[in-house]
Amino acid sequence: MVREMKHTEIGEIPVEWEIQTFEETFRMLSNNTLPRAEMNNCGGTVRNVHYGDILTRFGEVLDCEKDEVPYLNDGSLLTASAQVLQDGDLILADTAEDDTVGKATEVYCLGKGRMVAGLHTIPCRVKKGDFVPKWLGYYMNSPIYHKQVLPYVTGIKVSSISKTAISETLIAVPPLEEQRVIVSVLSEVDRLLVELKKVVSKLRDFKRGCLYLMFPQDGTDVPQMREPGYGEPWERRKMGDVCDYVDYRGKTPTKTETGIFLVTAKNVKNGYIDYDSSKEYIAEEDYEEVMHRGKPKIGDVLITTEAPCGNVAQVNSVNIALAQRIIKYRGYEKVVDNTYMKHYLLSPVFQKILAVKSSGGTVQGIKGSILHQQVIQYPTYDEQVSIGQYLDTLDLLITLHQQKFDKYSQIKKAMMSELITGKIKLV
Repeated sequence: MVREMKHTEIGEIPVEWEIQTFEETFRMLSNNTLPRAEMNNCGGTVRNVHYGDILTRFGEVLDCEKDEVPYLNDGSLLTASAQVLQDGDLILADTAEDDTVGKATEVYCLGKGRMVAGLHTIPCRVKKGDFVPKWLGYYMNSPIYHKQVLPYVTGIKVSSISKTAISETLIAVPPLEEQRVIVSVLSEVDRLLVELKKVVSKLRDFKRGCLYLMFPQDGTDVPQMREPGYGEPWERRKMGDVCDYVDYRGKTPTKTETGIFLVTAKNVKNGYIDYDSSKEYIAEEDYEEVMHRGKPKIGDVLITTEAPCGNVAQVNSVNIALAQRIIKYRGYEKVVDNTYMKHYLLSPVFQKILAVKSSGGTVQGIKGSILHQQVIQYPTYDEQVSIGQYLDTLDLLITLHQQKFDKYSQIKKAMMSELITGKIKLV
């Protein structure tokens, strides 16, 4: 629906929308400066909104009936100046390690509970303007507002903003009915995202349980959970006795802008190669030299030996090179199935072995010579294939639901960009 727009300091917005400054809209509240160590998730009389939770856990709206907000260990530690929050209050994180600084959450459904804003936050309360619940939470996290905040960010390693700096940022005030409809649409998307997140979380918990139950624990020869039809005890052999392996040690290869993708320890994730987390390449003419110890085949299993130690992935492309701090395993044919081995290396029983055998101070690592001597337990080859397929199916379900969550998250961002600026008229 086409609507009449006007040009303002924050861009084109509908003619019937108003604009007022942050200073005009809000009065600042006092927060406390108690560290995370003074909080717990078990209970207390006063809840405390920590800036780290605003940045990583809470959305645009802090639903006090559903979201878990830590309690202060001792409510008497609060200073007399710390002000108790109420519904509609905004809390901004004034510190972050990236450009998420300024992320805000709106207090919603607080009820009779007492809650305060904590360390590195800017709590504020509306003093001018009419706003429906949640509108300000969505607006303050929209691109149109965050772009106003970024020029006022200071710091190099740690980014921060001040109350004074953001006082002249601008708040859009649509008519109440339009606010209400926009909030309703975005809240429905949020509801869908919450449900998808729950499904992903439950699937991941179920997978962790399977990794514990489907592999023998504490020196036993059979797992607690097993498919019908299999009863033989599992074998115990050293990794180096049932697998071919290559330890990609040596000097760091020369990197290029394009060429053969170089898989580093950063790319090795929870069973798969993440090609987006780090993108490094080597020249095609250097490939043979870099991979002279052994080229990867589809299905080979990778494990990182340091920074981080114990991450596992399975090769899904031959057009890759492997960097330092990665060891490639390939199970002997009809002895150890590679997909089974991937999941075994990810299991708690093997990760516990790695934790015991690894060494180092700040950076934990394990030598290839030690890793090859560690025991792998395995059943008959047919049962290995069955276990690998079952766990791979779980991984696929997790991936599909995570992709759905990511898709709707992107849709929400696009919707916020269009709705919060009034480009799309819903009423």
